[in-house]
Amino acid sequence: MSASAPLVSALVWFRRDLRLHDHAALHHALKGARQVHCAFIFDRDILDPLPRHDRRVEFIRDSLVELDAALQALGQRHGVADVRLVVRHGAAVQALPQLAAELHVQAVYANHDDDPDALARDARVRGALAEAGIVLHTSKDHVVFERSEVLTQAGGPYGVFTPYKNAWLKKLDAYFLQAYPIDKHAAALAPTPAAVRPGVPSLAEIGFEPTNLHTLELPPGVSGGRTLFADFLTRIDDYESARNFPSVKGPSYLSVHLRFGTVSIRELAGAAWQRAQAAPAGQARGAEVWLSELVWRDFYHQVLHHHPHVVGHAFRPEYEAIRFEHGKQADAHFAAWCEGRTGYPLVDAAMHQLNQTGYMHNRLRMVSASFLVKDLGIDWRRGEAYFAEKLNDYDLAANNGGWQWAASTGCDAQPYFRIFNPVSQSEKFDADGKFIRRYLPALAKLPAGLIHAPWRARPIDLQAAGLDLARDYALPIVDHDAARAKTLERYAVIKAAR
Repeated sequence: MSASAPLVSALVWFRRDLRLHDHAALHHALKGARQVHCAFIFDRDILDPLPRHDRRVEFIRDSLVELDAALQALGQRHGVADVRLVVRHGAAVQALPQLAAELHVQAVYANHDDDPDALARDARVRGALAEAGIVLHTSKDHVVFERSEVLTQAGGPYGVFTPYKNAWLKKLDAYFLQAYPIDKHAAALAPTPAAVRPGVPSLAEIGFEPTNLHTLELPPGVSGGRTLFADFLTRIDDYESARNFPSVKGPSYLSVHLRFGTVSIRELAGAAWQRAQAAPAGQARGAEVWLSELVWRDFYHQVLHHHPHVVGHAFRPEYEAIRFEHGKQADAHFAAWCEGRTGYPLVDAAMHQLNQTGYMHNRLRMVSASFLVKDLGIDWRRGEAYFAEKLNDYDLAANNGGWQWAASTGCDAQPYFRIFNPVSQSEKFDADGKFIRRYLPALAKLPAGLIHAPWRARPIDLQAAGLDLARDYALPIVDHDAARAKTLERYAVIKAAR
């Protein structure tokens, strides 16, 4: 077989890209091989440490059911029967090479995953495949620009967002937003041998139990992503003004779909870019701001690629000199923060939202993170790990970047002397207390003027609301002004080191 001749067969390894349309790896496989199989591995190295009730696992599993059905339909449209998704449950470093051998493929195609653990896994998989004479091809798919595609004039990675964004926007054109065509090459899809057991296992079969996913406004799969995206496009012009208010339908709610690739980043960025260019004067700002949020996503992924030390360490090494609180009181404060009983209603309502739904409004992520680090003096890494466990849309690059921003240890660091005031943030972004009342029903009868700082209420006000703070809610575990002064003292070690 000549070097230019197509492969006899190939396998597409789906990971964080659970769709068929505009899929880089699938496109390259269909163009490069006569027969293409598709697979997903429920990787036990990732799953086994998780709690048995995990919305992300259920979201993935339900999205795979839809993906399997879509594969069958795509194959049928092109005259290929029995095209199925093969799903295995095991350590990917063993299960993927074993499946590739069973299917007698010459190559495996996958999309990039730049998380350090994923890169290490892929290196082991590549080696195991190579021993069997099988090649692993990987492609960019999860971001618009990755790794070293956007560099400074000196050829280095950006460490500050604004110049990165300017360079990103300057580089962007229609070429980078083109979709990878799938349908016109789909005749290369292969029937799935019955012996390899196609189909998607139940949650129970992979050791998990149902969650409250289906009671939330979080539809899984490509169909769910399309529904949310279509709805957001009707609201995108108002994004800049609406996005900061947690009781307002302002965000796109697409972060989980971006995380697991049930939407295409090129499609989303393209829609925002086109809207920003085509909108009448005064109406483009919403699309511009949302596109900027997608640029932040690319930015944090390139930071992780070029500076993998940010996993577990401050982006700015000098910030490792900060001494955070430890001991029993710090542990008690951390537990109060996790459980939403700090006595600061906006922070607590945000944590209840996270614990109950796996989602937290972006404004509240900043407020709650600032409170943990700069009011309670607790190491940002503890909060980062808690969010990693709870967030439906958990993405290492974005989560790490957000926490380091809040802690002033990362790129575009928020100056350490800027500390969110949880009361003024509450008064500004939840003025009538609608969001607080939803997640802290004990405070529901307090008037708007008191709900942001209920410890300021007079006994007669508390009595009218039927509220005993110590019994029904919580008293503040710290005084914000005193905590702020202590944080300035804590961070002074950085100023002294300069």
